[in-house]
Amino acid sequence: MTSLNISQPDVTLLLDMNGVIREVTLSDAISEKGVEAWLGRPWVDTVTEVGGEKVRRMVEDALKTGVSAFRQVTQRFPSGRELPIEYTTVLLGGRPGLLAIGKNLQAVAELQSRLIAAQQTMERDYWKLRDVETRYRLLFHTSTEAVLLLRASNLRIIEANPAAVQALGAVGPRPDSVAGRDFLADVLPEERDLLQAMLLRVREQGKAPGIVMHFGQARKACLVRASLMTSDPGPIFLVQLSPVGAPLAMPVQADRLSVEDLIERMPDGFVVINQEGVIRRTNQAFLDLVEVGAKGLVVGERLGRWLWRPGADLTVLLANVHRQRFVRLFSTTIHGELGASTEVEISAAGTGDPSNPHIGVILRDVARRLPPAEDANRLISALGPLTEQIGKTSLRKLVRDTINVVERHYVRAALDLAGGNRTAAAELLGLSRQSLYAKLNRYDLGDDPPAGGSKS
Repeated sequence: MTSLNISQPDVTLLLDMNGVIREVTLSDAISEKGVEAWLGRPWVDTVTEVGGEKVRRMVEDALKTGVSAFRQVTQRFPSGRELPIEYTTVLLGGRPGLLAIGKNLQAVAELQSRLIAAQQTMERDYWKLRDVETRYRLLFHTSTEAVLLLRASNLRIIEANPAAVQALGAVGPRPDSVAGRDFLADVLPEERDLLQAMLLRVREQGKAPGIVMHFGQARKACLVRASLMTSDPGPIFLVQLSPVGAPLAMPVQADRLSVEDLIERMPDGFVVINQEGVIRRTNQAFLDLVEVGAKGLVVGERLGRWLWRPGADLTVLLANVHRQRFVRLFSTTIHGELGASTEVEISAAGTGDPSNPHIGVILRDVARRLPPAEDANRLISALGPLTEQIGKTSLRKLVRDTINVVERHYVRAALDLAGGNRTAAAELLGLSRQSLYAKLNRYDLGDDPPAGGSKS
Protein backbone atom coordinates (compact mmCIF):
# COMPACT_ATOMS: atom_id res chain seq x y z
CA MET A 1 0.00 0.00 0.00
CA THR A 2 1.29 3.42 -0.88
CA SER A 3 1.48 5.77 2.09
CA LEU A 4 0.60 9.44 1.65
CA ASN A 5 2.62 12.08 3.45
CA ILE A 6 -0.06 14.49 4.65
CA SER A 7 1.15 17.45 6.70
CA GLN A 8 -0.67 18.22 9.92
CA PRO A 9 -2.85 21.37 9.92
CA ASP A 10 -1.66 24.21 12.14
CA VAL A 11 -5.05 24.50 13.87
CA THR A 12 -7.81 21.87 13.98
CA LEU A 13 -11.14 22.63 15.66
CA LEU A 14 -13.89 20.08 16.29
CA LEU A 15 -17.23 21.93 16.34
CA ASP A 16 -20.76 20.89 17.08
CA MET A 17 -23.60 21.69 14.70
CA ASN A 18 -23.98 25.14 16.27
CA GLY A 19 -20.34 26.10 15.76
CA VAL A 20 -19.29 25.60 19.40
CA ILE A 21 -15.72 24.35 19.94
CA ARG A 22 -15.51 20.84 21.46
CA GLU A 23 -11.88 19.91 20.78
CA VAL A 24 -8.72 21.86 19.84
CA THR A 25 -5.52 20.52 18.28
CA LEU A 26 -2.48 22.67 17.49
CA SER A 27 0.60 21.68 15.48
CA ASP A 28 4.13 21.95 16.85
CA ALA A 29 4.62 25.10 14.75
CA ILE A 30 2.19 27.00 17.01
CA SER A 31 3.29 26.84 20.64
CA GLU A 32 0.29 28.25 22.49
CA LYS A 33 -0.94 27.30 25.95
CA GLY A 34 -4.35 27.71 27.51
CA VAL A 35 -6.36 26.89 24.38
CA GLU A 36 -8.55 24.72 26.63
CA ALA A 37 -10.31 27.98 27.44
CA TRP A 38 -11.89 27.77 23.96
CA LEU A 39 -13.76 24.57 24.81
CA GLY A 40 -17.48 25.21 25.09
CA ARG A 41 -17.22 28.66 23.46
CA PRO A 42 -18.60 29.55 20.01
CA TRP A 43 -15.87 29.66 17.40
CA VAL A 44 -17.05 33.12 16.35
CA ASP A 45 -16.05 34.47 19.80
CA THR A 46 -12.40 33.43 19.37
CA VAL A 47 -11.71 35.57 16.29
CA THR A 48 -11.61 39.31 15.72
CA GLU A 49 -14.79 41.20 14.93
CA VAL A 50 -13.93 41.42 11.23
CA GLY A 51 -13.62 37.62 11.01
CA GLY A 52 -16.87 36.85 12.83
CA GLU A 53 -19.02 37.05 9.71
CA LYS A 54 -16.59 34.81 7.81
CA VAL A 55 -16.80 32.16 10.55
CA ARG A 56 -20.62 32.19 10.38
CA ARG A 57 -20.52 31.78 6.59
CA MET A 58 -18.06 28.87 6.79
CA VAL A 59 -20.29 27.06 9.28
CA GLU A 60 -23.42 27.69 7.20
CA ASP A 61 -21.71 26.62 3.95
CA ALA A 62 -20.42 23.40 5.52
CA LEU A 63 -23.89 22.54 6.85
CA LYS A 64 -25.44 23.13 3.40
CA THR A 65 -22.84 21.74 0.99
CA GLY A 66 -20.56 19.62 3.19
CA VAL A 67 -17.48 21.83 2.78
CA SER A 68 -16.84 25.58 2.86
CA ALA A 69 -14.53 27.76 0.79
CA PHE A 70 -11.18 28.84 2.22
CA ARG A 71 -11.45 32.06 4.21
CA GLN A 72 -8.82 34.02 6.11
CA VAL A 73 -9.56 35.23 9.63
CA THR A 74 -7.49 36.61 12.49
CA GLN A 75 -7.48 34.00 15.24
CA ARG A 76 -7.18 35.44 18.75
CA PHE A 77 -5.51 33.06 21.22
CA PRO A 78 -6.11 33.15 25.00
CA SER A 79 -2.60 34.55 25.51
CA GLY A 80 -3.59 37.63 23.46
CA ARG A 81 -1.57 36.64 20.41
CA GLU A 82 -3.28 37.12 17.03
CA LEU A 83 -2.38 35.14 13.91
CA PRO A 84 -3.77 35.20 10.36
CA ILE A 85 -5.24 31.71 9.78
CA GLU A 86 -6.84 30.40 6.58
CA TYR A 87 -9.65 27.96 7.41
CA THR A 88 -11.92 25.55 5.58
CA THR A 89 -14.79 23.79 7.35
CA VAL A 90 -15.92 20.23 6.61
CA LEU A 91 -19.11 18.45 7.70
CA LEU A 92 -18.31 15.14 9.41
CA GLY A 93 -20.08 12.09 8.04
CA GLY A 94 -19.84 9.53 10.83
CA ARG A 95 -20.79 11.78 13.73
CA PRO A 96 -22.72 15.03 13.98
CA GLY A 97 -20.36 17.95 13.92
CA LEU A 98 -17.92 20.02 11.89
CA LEU A 99 -14.16 20.06 11.49
CA ALA A 100 -12.39 23.40 10.93
CA ILE A 101 -8.91 23.01 9.46
CA GLY A 102 -6.60 26.05 9.54
CA LYS A 103 -3.23 27.01 8.06
CA ASN A 104 -1.00 29.69 9.61
CA LEU A 105 -0.36 32.54 7.13
CA GLN A 106 2.07 34.50 9.32
CA ALA A 107 5.03 33.38 7.20
CA VAL A 108 3.29 34.65 4.06
CA ALA A 109 2.62 38.04 5.70
CA GLU A 110 6.27 38.30 6.79
CA LEU A 111 7.47 37.44 3.28
CA GLN A 112 5.21 40.12 1.83
CA SER A 113 6.63 42.69 4.28
CA ARG A 114 10.19 41.66 3.40
CA LEU A 115 9.40 41.92 -0.31
CA ILE A 116 8.07 45.45 0.10
CA ALA A 117 11.13 46.43 2.18
CA ALA A 118 13.47 44.93 -0.45
CA GLN A 119 11.70 46.81 -3.24
CA GLN A 120 12.01 50.09 -1.35
CA THR A 121 15.72 49.44 -0.71
CA MET A 122 16.30 48.68 -4.40
CA GLU A 123 14.50 51.89 -5.35
CA ARG A 124 16.67 53.96 -3.00
CA ASP A 125 19.84 52.29 -4.31
CA TYR A 126 18.74 52.96 -7.89
CA TRP A 127 18.36 56.68 -7.28
CA LYS A 128 21.68 56.83 -5.42
CA LEU A 129 23.34 55.19 -8.43
CA ARG A 130 21.70 57.69 -10.79
CA ASP A 131 22.91 60.58 -8.60
CA VAL A 132 26.46 59.24 -8.70
CA GLU A 133 26.29 58.79 -12.46
CA THR A 134 24.98 62.34 -12.91
CA ARG A 135 27.82 63.78 -10.83
CA TYR A 136 30.35 61.73 -12.80
CA ARG A 137 28.96 63.00 -16.11
CA LEU A 138 29.01 66.60 -14.90
CA LEU A 139 32.60 66.41 -13.67
CA PHE A 140 33.80 64.49 -16.71
CA HIS A 141 32.37 66.85 -19.32
CA THR A 142 33.13 70.13 -17.52
CA SER A 143 36.73 69.29 -16.60
CA THR A 144 39.32 71.54 -18.25
CA GLU A 145 41.78 68.64 -18.22
CA ALA A 146 41.62 66.25 -21.17
CA VAL A 147 40.36 62.83 -20.02
CA LEU A 148 39.75 59.69 -22.09
CA LEU A 149 38.49 56.21 -21.32
CA LEU A 150 40.19 53.44 -23.35
CA ARG A 151 39.23 49.78 -23.63
CA ALA A 152 42.27 47.94 -22.24
CA SER A 153 41.91 45.03 -24.67
CA ASN A 154 42.18 47.04 -27.91
CA LEU A 155 42.94 50.67 -26.86
CA ARG A 156 39.80 51.97 -28.56
CA ILE A 157 38.26 55.15 -27.17
CA ILE A 158 35.14 54.54 -25.10
CA GLU A 159 34.50 58.13 -24.11
CA ALA A 160 36.29 61.48 -24.22
CA ASN A 161 35.44 64.87 -22.74
CA PRO A 162 35.46 68.07 -24.86
CA ALA A 163 39.00 69.01 -23.75
CA ALA A 164 40.27 65.61 -24.92
CA VAL A 165 38.54 65.97 -28.28
CA GLN A 166 40.27 69.30 -28.75
CA ALA A 167 43.64 67.91 -27.66
CA LEU A 168 43.40 65.11 -30.23
CA GLY A 169 42.45 67.58 -32.94
CA ALA A 170 39.32 65.54 -33.74
CA VAL A 171 36.70 66.90 -36.12
CA GLY A 172 33.19 66.93 -34.67
CA PRO A 173 30.97 69.11 -32.49
CA ARG A 174 30.49 66.51 -29.75
CA PRO A 175 32.78 64.31 -27.60
CA ASP A 176 31.16 61.17 -29.02
CA SER A 177 32.75 62.02 -32.41
CA VAL A 178 35.84 60.08 -31.28
CA ALA A 179 34.05 57.19 -29.57
CA GLY A 180 35.12 53.82 -30.99
CA ARG A 181 38.25 55.23 -32.62
CA ASP A 182 41.63 53.52 -32.22
CA PHE A 183 43.66 55.70 -29.85
CA LEU A 184 46.93 54.54 -31.43
CA ALA A 185 45.85 56.21 -34.68
CA ASP A 186 46.26 59.59 -32.92
CA VAL A 187 49.74 58.71 -31.66
CA LEU A 188 52.90 59.34 -33.68
CA PRO A 189 54.39 56.03 -34.96
CA GLU A 190 57.66 56.64 -33.12
CA GLU A 191 55.78 57.15 -29.81
CA ARG A 192 53.45 54.12 -29.94
CA ASP A 193 55.92 51.66 -28.41
CA LEU A 194 56.56 54.06 -25.53
CA LEU A 195 52.80 54.42 -24.89
CA GLN A 196 52.19 50.66 -25.00
CA ALA A 197 55.10 50.03 -22.62
CA MET A 198 53.68 52.57 -20.17
CA LEU A 199 50.18 51.03 -20.34
CA LEU A 200 51.63 47.51 -19.88
CA ARG A 201 53.39 48.67 -16.73
CA VAL A 202 50.13 50.17 -15.45
CA ARG A 203 48.38 46.81 -15.98
CA GLU A 204 51.13 44.88 -14.20
CA GLN A 205 52.05 47.26 -11.37
CA GLY A 206 49.01 49.52 -11.09
CA LYS A 207 50.93 52.70 -11.82
CA ALA A 208 53.64 54.12 -14.09
CA PRO A 209 55.44 57.46 -14.55
CA GLY A 210 53.86 59.88 -16.99
CA ILE A 211 55.31 60.27 -20.47
CA VAL A 212 55.42 63.23 -22.85
CA MET A 213 53.67 62.70 -26.20
CA HIS A 214 52.46 64.89 -29.06
CA PHE A 215 48.87 65.14 -30.36
CA GLY A 216 46.84 67.11 -32.86
CA GLN A 217 47.87 68.73 -36.11
CA ALA A 218 50.10 71.16 -34.20
CA ARG A 219 51.72 68.22 -32.37
CA LYS A 220 51.44 69.93 -29.01
CA ALA A 221 53.33 68.24 -26.21
CA CYS A 222 51.16 66.65 -23.50
CA LEU A 223 52.03 64.76 -20.33
CA VAL A 224 50.18 61.43 -20.54
CA ARG A 225 49.25 59.62 -17.33
CA ALA A 226 47.14 56.48 -17.04
CA SER A 227 45.41 54.38 -14.38
CA LEU A 228 43.57 51.07 -14.61
CA MET A 229 39.90 50.72 -13.69
CA THR A 230 37.78 47.58 -13.42
CA SER A 231 34.70 47.51 -15.58
CA ASP A 232 32.31 45.17 -17.37
CA PRO A 233 33.05 43.46 -19.77
CA GLY A 234 36.75 44.23 -19.22
CA PRO A 235 39.20 46.69 -17.61
CA ILE A 236 39.59 50.20 -18.99
CA PHE A 237 42.32 52.82 -18.87
CA LEU A 238 41.64 56.31 -17.56
CA VAL A 239 44.06 58.48 -19.56
CA GLN A 240 44.79 62.13 -18.68
CA LEU A 241 46.42 64.54 -21.13
CA SER A 242 47.99 67.59 -19.48
CA PRO A 243 49.54 70.19 -21.80
CA VAL A 244 53.21 70.86 -21.21
CA GLY A 245 53.97 74.53 -20.51
CA ALA A 246 50.47 76.10 -20.66
CA PRO A 247 46.98 74.88 -19.81
CA LEU A 248 44.96 73.57 -22.70
CA ALA A 249 42.36 76.13 -23.76
CA MET A 250 38.78 75.02 -23.86
CA PRO A 251 36.93 75.28 -27.17
CA VAL A 252 35.97 78.85 -27.88
CA GLN A 253 32.23 79.34 -27.77
CA ALA A 254 30.57 81.73 -30.15
CA ASP A 255 29.11 84.85 -28.60
CA ARG A 256 25.77 84.14 -30.23
CA LEU A 257 24.20 80.74 -30.64
CA SER A 258 21.64 79.84 -33.23
CA VAL A 259 18.22 78.54 -32.23
CA GLU A 260 19.16 75.07 -33.46
CA ASP A 261 22.27 75.10 -31.24
CA LEU A 262 20.15 76.06 -28.24
CA ILE A 263 17.64 73.27 -28.97
CA GLU A 264 20.50 70.78 -29.30
CA ARG A 265 21.79 71.80 -25.86
CA MET A 266 18.39 71.60 -24.14
CA PRO A 267 18.23 69.08 -21.25
CA ASP A 268 14.66 68.18 -22.30
CA GLY A 269 13.88 66.05 -25.32
CA PHE A 270 12.65 67.98 -28.38
CA VAL A 271 11.19 66.65 -31.61
CA VAL A 272 9.36 68.11 -34.60
CA ILE A 273 6.65 65.85 -36.01
CA ASN A 274 4.18 66.15 -38.88
CA GLN A 275 0.42 65.66 -38.67
CA GLU A 276 0.84 61.85 -38.77
CA GLY A 277 3.29 61.89 -35.85
CA VAL A 278 6.38 61.14 -37.99
CA ILE A 279 9.58 62.65 -36.55
CA ARG A 280 11.28 65.24 -38.79
CA ARG A 281 13.86 66.69 -36.39
CA THR A 282 15.16 65.86 -32.91
CA ASN A 283 17.84 66.78 -30.37
CA GLN A 284 20.33 64.74 -28.37
CA ALA A 285 18.24 64.72 -25.18
CA PHE A 286 15.46 62.86 -27.00
CA LEU A 287 17.98 60.31 -28.29
CA ASP A 288 19.05 59.76 -24.68
CA LEU A 289 15.42 59.20 -23.62
CA VAL A 290 14.76 56.57 -26.29
CA GLU A 291 18.29 55.08 -25.95
CA VAL A 292 19.24 55.51 -29.61
CA GLY A 293 22.73 56.49 -30.72
CA ALA A 294 22.07 58.43 -33.93
CA LYS A 295 19.41 60.83 -35.19
CA GLY A 296 19.10 58.93 -38.45
CA LEU A 297 17.56 56.01 -36.51
CA VAL A 298 14.61 58.08 -35.24
CA VAL A 299 13.96 60.57 -38.07
CA GLY A 300 11.20 59.11 -40.23
CA GLU A 301 9.81 56.98 -37.37
CA ARG A 302 6.50 57.66 -35.61
CA LEU A 303 6.81 59.18 -32.15
CA GLY A 304 4.25 56.67 -30.87
CA ARG A 305 6.82 53.89 -31.24
CA TRP A 306 8.40 54.89 -27.92
CA LEU A 307 5.30 56.01 -26.02
CA TRP A 308 3.58 54.04 -23.24
CA ARG A 309 0.99 52.56 -25.58
CA PRO A 310 2.14 52.87 -29.20
CA GLY A 311 -0.62 54.64 -31.11
CA ALA A 312 -2.90 55.47 -28.20
CA ASP A 313 -0.90 58.27 -26.55
CA LEU A 314 0.09 59.73 -29.92
CA THR A 315 -3.53 59.67 -31.12
CA VAL A 316 -4.72 61.60 -28.06
CA LEU A 317 -1.81 64.05 -28.31
CA LEU A 318 -2.41 64.84 -31.99
CA ALA A 319 -6.17 65.17 -31.42
CA ASN A 320 -5.67 67.70 -28.62
CA VAL A 321 -3.11 69.73 -30.60
CA HIS A 322 -5.45 69.78 -33.61
CA ARG A 323 -8.37 70.91 -31.47
CA GLN A 324 -6.64 73.36 -29.09
CA ARG A 325 -3.45 74.24 -31.06
CA PHE A 326 -1.32 73.28 -28.03
CA VAL A 327 -1.05 70.76 -25.17
CA ARG A 328 0.46 71.18 -21.70
CA LEU A 329 1.56 68.58 -19.10
CA PHE A 330 0.55 65.48 -21.07
CA SER A 331 1.82 62.59 -18.89
CA THR A 332 3.08 59.34 -20.41
CA THR A 333 6.02 56.93 -20.32
CA ILE A 334 8.87 56.62 -22.82
CA HIS A 335 10.16 53.10 -23.44
CA GLY A 336 13.79 53.11 -24.62
CA GLU A 337 15.30 50.72 -27.12
CA LEU A 338 17.43 49.14 -24.37
CA GLY A 339 14.53 48.52 -22.00
CA ALA A 340 14.56 51.60 -19.77
CA SER A 341 11.24 53.32 -18.97
CA THR A 342 11.09 57.04 -18.20
CA GLU A 343 8.06 59.00 -17.02
CA VAL A 344 7.75 62.22 -19.01
CA GLU A 345 5.52 65.25 -19.36
CA ILE A 346 4.81 66.43 -22.88
CA SER A 347 4.09 69.95 -24.06
CA ALA A 348 3.33 70.47 -27.74
CA ALA A 349 2.21 73.21 -30.13
CA GLY A 350 1.38 73.31 -33.82
CA THR A 351 2.57 75.86 -36.34
CA GLY A 352 -0.98 76.82 -37.28
CA ASP A 353 0.15 77.07 -40.92
CA PRO A 354 -1.90 74.77 -43.22
CA SER A 355 0.86 74.86 -45.83
CA ASN A 356 3.48 73.70 -43.31
CA PRO A 357 1.64 71.67 -40.64
CA HIS A 358 4.28 70.65 -38.11
CA ILE A 359 4.16 70.19 -34.34
CA GLY A 360 6.95 70.94 -31.86
CA VAL A 361 7.03 68.51 -28.92
CA ILE A 362 9.01 68.89 -25.67
CA LEU A 363 9.43 65.79 -23.48
CA ARG A 364 10.57 66.42 -19.90
CA ASP A 365 11.82 63.63 -17.61
CA VAL A 366 9.68 63.79 -14.44
CA ALA A 367 10.60 60.38 -13.01
CA ARG A 368 11.85 61.95 -9.77
CA ARG A 369 9.12 64.54 -9.48
CA LEU A 370 6.44 63.94 -6.89
CA PRO A 371 2.98 63.19 -8.36
CA PRO A 372 0.29 65.87 -8.14
CA ALA A 373 -0.83 66.02 -4.53
CA GLU A 374 -4.55 65.87 -5.27
CA ASP A 375 -4.30 62.86 -7.59
CA ALA A 376 -1.87 60.98 -5.35
CA ASN A 377 -3.86 61.65 -2.18
CA ARG A 378 -7.05 60.44 -3.88
CA LEU A 379 -5.50 57.09 -4.78
CA ILE A 380 -3.72 56.70 -1.42
CA SER A 381 -6.94 57.49 0.45
CA ALA A 382 -8.79 54.87 -1.57
CA LEU A 383 -6.13 52.23 -0.90
CA GLY A 384 -5.76 53.07 2.80
CA PRO A 385 -8.70 50.96 4.09
CA LEU A 386 -7.46 47.97 2.07
CA THR A 387 -4.04 48.10 3.75
CA GLU A 388 -5.74 47.88 7.13
CA GLN A 389 -7.38 44.61 6.06
CA ILE A 390 -4.03 42.74 5.81
CA GLY A 391 -4.33 39.77 8.16
CA LYS A 392 -8.10 40.17 8.31
CA THR A 393 -9.04 39.45 4.70
CA SER A 394 -7.81 36.75 2.33
CA LEU A 395 -5.03 37.70 -0.09
CA ARG A 396 -7.24 36.85 -3.05
CA LYS A 397 -9.91 39.31 -1.95
CA LEU A 398 -7.31 41.97 -1.12
CA VAL A 399 -5.87 41.68 -4.63
CA ARG A 400 -9.32 41.79 -6.24
CA ASP A 401 -10.40 44.85 -4.21
CA THR A 402 -7.08 46.62 -4.92
CA ILE A 403 -7.46 45.99 -8.65
CA ASN A 404 -10.96 47.48 -8.58
CA VAL A 405 -9.80 50.61 -6.72
CA VAL A 406 -6.80 51.18 -9.00
CA GLU A 407 -8.82 50.42 -12.15
CA ARG A 408 -11.51 52.93 -11.14
CA HIS A 409 -8.83 55.56 -10.41
CA TYR A 410 -7.14 55.21 -13.80
CA VAL A 411 -10.40 55.05 -15.75
CA ARG A 412 -11.31 58.40 -14.21
CA ALA A 413 -7.77 59.72 -14.89
CA ALA A 414 -8.01 58.66 -18.54
CA LEU A 415 -11.35 60.46 -18.89
CA ASP A 416 -9.84 63.61 -17.38
CA LEU A 417 -6.79 63.35 -19.65
CA ALA A 418 -8.97 62.89 -22.74
CA GLY A 419 -11.17 65.84 -21.77
CA GLY A 420 -14.19 63.56 -21.25
CA ASN A 421 -13.94 62.06 -24.74
CA ARG A 422 -14.71 58.38 -24.16
CA THR A 423 -13.37 57.23 -27.50
CA ALA A 424 -9.99 58.84 -26.79
CA ALA A 425 -10.05 57.51 -23.21
CA ALA A 426 -10.69 53.97 -24.50
CA GLU A 427 -7.71 54.27 -26.88
CA LEU A 428 -5.52 55.57 -24.05
CA LEU A 429 -6.46 52.61 -21.85
CA GLY A 430 -6.18 50.07 -24.69
CA LEU A 431 -9.86 49.13 -24.38
CA SER A 432 -12.74 48.88 -26.77
CA ARG A 433 -15.54 51.40 -26.31
CA GLN A 434 -17.87 48.61 -25.10
CA SER A 435 -15.33 47.55 -22.45
CA LEU A 436 -14.92 51.14 -21.30
CA TYR A 437 -18.70 51.60 -21.04
CA ALA A 438 -18.91 48.42 -18.95
CA LYS A 439 -16.29 49.74 -16.54
CA LEU A 440 -18.01 53.13 -16.34
CA ASN A 441 -21.21 51.40 -15.31
CA ARG A 442 -19.41 49.07 -12.88
CA TYR A 443 -17.72 51.95 -11.07
CA ASP A 444 -20.68 54.32 -11.35
CA LEU A 445 -18.73 56.77 -13.54
CA GLY A 446 -21.20 56.85 -16.42
CA ASP A 447 -22.94 60.04 -15.27
CA ASP A 448 -19.79 62.00 -14.51
CA PRO A 449 -19.75 65.22 -16.53
CA PRO A 450 -16.95 65.44 -19.11
CA ALA A 451 -14.04 67.71 -18.28
CA GLY A 452 -14.31 69.99 -21.25
CA GLY A 453 -15.03 67.40 -23.92
CA SER A 454 -17.80 65.29 -25.43
CA LYS A 455 -18.84 61.80 -24.33
CA SER A 456 -18.65 60.37 -27.82
